[in-house]
Amino acid sequence: MDNFIVSARKYRPATFETVVGQQHVTNTLKNAIKSNQLAQAFLFCGPRGVGKTTCARILAKTINCTNLQPNGEACGTCDSCRAFQNGNSFNVHELDAASNNSVDDIRNLIDQVRIPPQAGRYKVYIIDEVHMLSQAAFNAFLKTLEEPPNYAIFILATTEKHKILPTILSRCQIFDFNRIRVEDMAGHLASIAQKESIAYEDDGLHIIAQKADGGLRDALSMFDQIVSFSGGNVTYKTVIDNLNILDYDYYFNLTDNLMGEETAKTLLVFDEILSKGFDGSHFINGLSNHFRNLLVGKDPATLKLLEVSDGVRQRYLQQSQQATGSFLLSALNIANQCEINYRLSKNQRLQVELALLKMCHLPSAFNLATAPQLNGQANDSQLKKKPVTEASQPPITNEPQVSYQAESTRSQQVASVPQTAQPATTSIPKITPPVSAPVASIPQMPAEKPKISMPTRSVLIPSLNVTETVATEELDEDDPYIKGTDQQEFTMDAFLKKWSEYATRLKNESKMGLFTIFTANAPTMLKPNEFEVVVNNKAQDNDFRNERPYLHNFLRVELKNFSIEVRARIEEITATRRPYTDVEKFQHMAGKNPSLIELHKRFNLDFS
Repeated sequence: MDNFIVSARKYRPATFETVVGQQHVTNTLKNAIKSNQLAQAFLFCGPRGVGKTTCARILAKTINCTNLQPNGEACGTCDSCRAFQNGNSFNVHELDAASNNSVDDIRNLIDQVRIPPQAGRYKVYIIDEVHMLSQAAFNAFLKTLEEPPNYAIFILATTEKHKILPTILSRCQIFDFNRIRVEDMAGHLASIAQKESIAYEDDGLHIIAQKADGGLRDALSMFDQIVSFSGGNVTYKTVIDNLNILDYDYYFNLTDNLMGEETAKTLLVFDEILSKGFDGSHFINGLSNHFRNLLVGKDPATLKLLEVSDGVRQRYLQQSQQATGSFLLSALNIANQCEINYRLSKNQRLQVELALLKMCHLPSAFNLATAPQLNGQANDSQLKKKPVTEASQPPITNEPQVSYQAESTRSQQVASVPQTAQPATTSIPKITPPVSAPVASIPQMPAEKPKISMPTRSVLIPSLNVTETVATEELDEDDPYIKGTDQQEFTMDAFLKKWSEYATRLKNESKMGLFTIFTANAPTMLKPNEFEVVVNNKAQDNDFRNERPYLHNFLRVELKNFSIEVRARIEEITATRRPYTDVEKFQHMAGKNPSLIELHKRFNLDFS
């Protein structure tokens, strides 16, 4: 029975061409060898399992090959190549800096460098995990690394370049190795499976490549494990069972339930996932990645970022067309916040279930958010159509009406509309305006450009005075159309009630500085819809200014009046004294409740 060799060693690349996913490094090294422009020191850095030590060994074998190929590869048949492959080459020395990191180890290495090669052209020293060397060892190595003999080449490999001294970095030619792409890794695993006569599915190999996180050595180790587990048949089912990975179907079904607002099915799916031994943090992380893939799949330009097999890619494309971008972004934000708070939560399952319930109600929230916007658009369209309708067809009322702007608009349209009826002005009784021009001459006045920001309307004139008609061009606050939208009247008691509700909200949010401002002095009404609150200093004034937009939004929505304005005034008198006389007590109480002033005036009360 032959000894088993793991795939990571058995199929370790022996030439630059067989290195997977590092073409930018291998091409540079081959060109340097062909042009005979080799540096005296190289630094290979990158994640684990991406081929740093492998490329160092290939470089050491290639530069000592006596029969170099035209493409810059070693022949593999000369004495130097065979000695390297058998592991008895005297020109290649490997040092593990993790276990040989002292000054004495580096001094022994420097002593070996002084001896020239007996056979071959170069002596190559490969120092793996070089960041593990001590500070004294680095300092002892500096001079030799900067000016080595012409036959000595140093190749340093590390996974943590930031731990190496800048003086070492400046003496090396640095090559950064990339994480190996999922497609390249899956293709390499497929070629190994074909050589070993192992049945496989593309979806299963893609799962292995994704789980490896860019490290080919990890992927080969998992591949050997699954081959042993499945008896030589690498399928999608065996991979997810052996590697403890959540199936794609869970995430696809869960997303359908979330978009359909099926809370019961959503919680049952999560319970099934937990019953199979999966951690809630692992689940929410996978769900975030699923939403990310759906966002990527909505745009053909970003479709290449999906590192999945073709069958799974089609499922992502199909579901991404059903989900809206707003839903995916909001759900991704909720999942990300849940993942952040998961470790700190005492009831971790409830944390995930709460996030899932929030996602379930996202479609309803979007529908409610878009409904007022549609109503607002309808109101705007009615508002724009209203002046034209009233100008062409004046409303019939029991009282006489007149509008200069309506007459002006009618005069602009009279050329295109045939006059089959009597003019509207004939129904108005004769009036004696205190102006020199009669009313009948108004249509001959030069027409002004209509105002866009304010609709024209006919206004009632009970006194039948032209001067009063001109003064009433502003919006009538008693108009039921305006009053029904954003000018609804309210009492001072209603205002103070909403003021107290907002103060309670500030207290619940632990904004005690603002809570003090809201409870210390009650706001006073300067004129309708304008109020003033007194603050003690500039700091309180700044705090109130920052909170003011949110306060306005709350009061205007709750009281249905979008003309409400609240301003702050700094109290000039800083010293405070308690009220003693009856008049002072009344003034103090009236400041907190202005309704007492009206009560005092109405009943003619006295202070005695």
